[in-house]
Amino acid sequence: MVDHLYYTLQLADNALVIGHRLGEWCGHGPVLEQDIAITNMALDHIGQARSLYQHAAKLFNELPQDEKANQFQSVALSLKISNGDALEEDDLPYLRDVWDYRNVLLTEQPNGHWGNTIARSFFYDIFQQLYYTELQKSSDEQLAAIAEKSLKEVAYHVRWSSEWVIRLGDGTAESKKKIQTAINDIWSYTGELFNVSEAEQAMIDKGIAVDTASIKDKWLQRVNEILNEATLTLPEDNWMHEGGKNTQHSEHLGYILAELQYVQRAYPNMEW
Repeated sequence: MVDHLYYTLQLADNALVIGHRLGEWCGHGPVLEQDIAITNMALDHIGQARSLYQHAAKLFNELPQDEKANQFQSVALSLKISNGDALEEDDLPYLRDVWDYRNVLLTEQPNGHWGNTIARSFFYDIFQQLYYTELQKSSDEQLAAIAEKSLKEVAYHVRWSSEWVIRLGDGTAESKKKIQTAINDIWSYTGELFNVSEAEQAMIDKGIAVDTASIKDKWLQRVNEILNEATLTLPEDNWMHEGGKNTQHSEHLGYILAELQYVQRAYPNMEW
């Protein structure tokens, strides 16, 4: 049951963190149409995160009492648990600290310039579409339903980021240089998408999670198809960062949570 919780949090944290990153573009997009588009995609990810956190809270509340106390390192969350209170959807994103988050490092990388954001979304969007397609087969009916509901949104994300990669790669000399550099820089964070955490493996064995090995070749094929059309290439260096799935993060996540959790930290338990 604990592995089921950790795996669900892994999916939820991915959605929340990349949604927050895209949301940082609100009011700063290069043109109004794209400003609105990227803000709407941020909301798509946040919506997915909400559904997943609701499910994760339910899984936690179903744990035996003796297992609940040691699941999170956050003092605020541990205090609520020790009081015997049930967890709610908002507790998981707002009361956990950095070392309780399980998102991949790719999602927390800074926006940088427009090309950096496009490259990050491009790699993640194609992965998510393939992953959620397979997640529809999960024996966890709630996760399967979330995946099915999200796929229409994800299909648009893939089309949007792919079209931007082509537009920048096959555009001016300056745009081509910037998107190629962005792809080179982001590439080393993509390997973790296919690394399997201990919780993930336990859920694969139970038919709940997706075996990422089954979609890696398809992901590479689709990535290369778009890059070829954009006259871009993948780096030859295959060294990859890892650690996010096992709660080891870059310095960037701390800054994200400081902003994301500010109101809750400043005014605990405040309600509208």
